[in-house]
Amino acid sequence: MFREPDGTRWIFIGFLALLVWAPIPFGSNRSWAWAALEVWVFLLAMAWLAGCLRGGVSNSAIVRDAWPVLACAMLWLGYVWLQLVPLPMEILARLSPQAARWHAAAALPDARAFAPITLDRFATLEGACRSTAYVVFFVLTLVLLDSRDRIRATAYTLIVSGILQAWYGALAALQSASAVASGTFVNRNHYAAYLVLCLSIGIGVLIASLSGARSPSWGHLFRNLIQWIITPKMALRLGLLVMVIALVLTRSRMGNSSFFIGLLAAGGIGLLLSKRATRSMVILIATLVVIDVVIVGTYFGVERVVQRIEQTRPDTERREAVQALGVWSDFPVFGSGLGSFPVVFPRYSGPNAGEIATHAHNDYIEFASDTGVIGVALLGMLVLMSFVAALRAQYLRQEPLMRGLSFGAVMAIIALGIHSTVDFNLQIPAIALTFMLVLAFAWISLYHRGDGS
Repeated sequence: MFREPDGTRWIFIGFLALLVWAPIPFGSNRSWAWAALEVWVFLLAMAWLAGCLRGGVSNSAIVRDAWPVLACAMLWLGYVWLQLVPLPMEILARLSPQAARWHAAAALPDARAFAPITLDRFATLEGACRSTAYVVFFVLTLVLLDSRDRIRATAYTLIVSGILQAWYGALAALQSASAVASGTFVNRNHYAAYLVLCLSIGIGVLIASLSGARSPSWGHLFRNLIQWIITPKMALRLGLLVMVIALVLTRSRMGNSSFFIGLLAAGGIGLLLSKRATRSMVILIATLVVIDVVIVGTYFGVERVVQRIEQTRPDTERREAVQALGVWSDFPVFGSGLGSFPVVFPRYSGPNAGEIATHAHNDYIEFASDTGVIGVALLGMLVLMSFVAALRAQYLRQEPLMRGLSFGAVMAIIALGIHSTVDFNLQIPAIALTFMLVLAFAWISLYHRGDGS
């Protein structure tokens, strides 16, 4: 067992268990599942606060260093909760004229004096509670991961969760007639997004394990290769291979595309920024691409993914995202309320919409329609600051684990950023929670201090 720096051992174990549990109940995308997730996070936070009051818990310096992103997260929470506050109709009409019209048309005559910005108070209350849980989880990550042992244990826990999901999804897919993997998620695209997040951190950890030592002869190179095969690094590489197999079996076009684009982009950035970029890192990235595409694709059907990409018709695919732009145009600054999309969207979807859409197939447009320019700007700043922190870590840090974590964070942010243009991954609690862990890894990789930092 890893060495404990303070009295938060059981809190940390609960934190790791939460990471594994989150994707199991349909990605926690059920009312009872996300309620359990929120309660779990808040109980961990209260236990940590109780330890602080007793004096048995020390604060992490990373929290002080990461104050810009924490301030941005607090502004986001304040903004979301403000959407629920009843405002005088005169003020609301100035802030959001369309929202005032909707409330005036729906409210009883004696209830027209005050109304909130949101058009769906219950959904926005749910969204505000989830957002609060995500931010609390982000802060918990910064305060609990205050040693290399804990950082490494958290990264490996996420990797193991991805491997278990991959085994389950791949075996279930190979035994079914459709041969499409979705794991414990309802939607195979969301399953693919979760696997990409786990793969990103796994590749970062694998890069951190590279020694970078040069081989003076072929014999020395062969001996190093044999040593690498019999070490735990080979088990990690096989685990990543299993996740790639499951990713290919999802047949997710953007899931697979975002993985390889994110890997190549993060690899190029790493080679440009890292002061200690080695030949072994180049070889690893090349083998990840070549072996996974050629060998895995040959036996598990990457050509089917390519065919689906070629058959994509932009004028019909993800139509909800295009129609949701109408919502944003009517609620441009403050949005219609976080989580209000299913209530507002039917008015803009047209008579031939078919099934009622609960989400736009584009996270950017859905957040824009729900929270307006202000909300998108706050969320964008939160992600962008974390991305810059990871880039700085790539350039400044020399400690292998921190450089590996920063690589994984860069890759995950790029990949999910691409995938979210055609899907609503961040509306799935398990993916949103895991992404908050990735953002926290970016700040930890930059500011964690210890031997060899």
